Amino acid sequence: MMSGKRILLGVTGSIAAYKAVEVLRRLQEQGAEVRVVMTRNACRFVSKLTFEALSGFPVLSDEYDPHERGPIGHIDVTSGLDLALIAPATANSIGKLAAGIADDALTSALMAIDCPLIIAPAMNDRMYQNAVLRRNVETLRALGVRFIEPDEGKLACGTSGQGRLADTGRIVDAVSASFLPRDFAGVTVLVTAGPTREPIDAVRFISNPSTGKMGYALARVARDRGAKVILISGPVALTPPGGIIFIPISSAADLHRAVMEQVGEAQVVVMAAAVSDFRPVAVSDRKIKKETAPATLVLERTADILQQLGDMPRKRLLVGFAAETDNVLDNASRKLYAKKLDMVVVNDLLTTGAGFGSDTNVVTIIDRTGMTTHLPLMDKAEVAARVLDKVLELKAKSGNLP
Repeated sequence: MMSGKRILLGVTGSIAAYKAVEVLRRLQEQGAEVRVVMTRNACRFVSKLTFEALSGFPVLSDEYDPHERGPIGHIDVTSGLDLALIAPATANSIGKLAAGIADDALTSALMAIDCPLIIAPAMNDRMYQNAVLRRNVETLRALGVRFIEPDEGKLACGTSGQGRLADTGRIVDAVSASFLPRDFAGVTVLVTAGPTREPIDAVRFISNPSTGKMGYALARVARDRGAKVILISGPVALTPPGGIIFIPISSAADLHRAVMEQVGEAQVVVMAAAVSDFRPVAVSDRKIKKETAPATLVLERTADILQQLGDMPRKRLLVGFAAETDNVLDNASRKLYAKKLDMVVVNDLLTTGAGFGSDTNVVTIIDRTGMTTHLPLMDKAEVAARVLDKVLELKAKSGNLP
């Protein structure tokens, strides 16, 4: 999303200034061209040379220094910007921006921008709750400035509270999201993710290797494109995306119940969870000792949630996922038509870079019209974006979304 985008990174005098180095690198990894402007106090924490070496461009820290593109540095550095980001932002810098004060290189540059501005504050927790600071934040929000709320945790002063600079990944995600189209505004998207666990006894269960990464990527991208997102997730080691409705579940029965409770609100349902097809008939609430365990485990089928959704009156777009090892496209096509899906996303578990646990995926999308789209190896967030693009294509054809 950031390929070729020009971003101004403002760094202010906070102990968290060193984290801006990682923000810079992460933005570059996603294809952005980053120009850095620092306050004089920021230079006391991290040197200009560090940012110059990593960005490949001169760093502006004095509005009277000549810039490489012209003699008025704080104006020249803002030419052609797609976005400005301040990370970290001190209470002082936020107050200056809210009051329209431009008395250093960064505030002078920000007075000249004609692009979106994102601010990631970092300060002591009492400073962050100060009434004047809160007023300044609200003033800037009313002007369209976006804020990335700081994290809670141990602060430089030794106390704990909300004031730590937001996680680098969260900052970069917010920047990336600002370049996404808001083409899902007004649409509720229900996403299922992760595995289910079917208990055998108090300590054992049947499950699968799903990590939930694909479903969580779908939830994040849908949210960033303006959707109201309901994420129903099995047990995974992932942090739920902010700004969504999150419903944790464990078993296939839990998932079935949660989906049926929430589906009436959704215009798009994306069933990315790896649901157990079988569960033990008898479940012990105590640990079964190996010496007394039966030699055979009797199983029964779990409810076919996807089939039930497909049999419902068509009021929503239904997307299924299929993980196959043999006759991949044929099996996926049969699933598409048998379960009355609008679209199925299938991957070959034997393909390198695809399937459970990977940060990447290699998928084929088959829609109800018979159109087949093969996607190359790509990050799961990119796969999510392509899946949602296809949802919009189907929406345009059928008009069954608001």
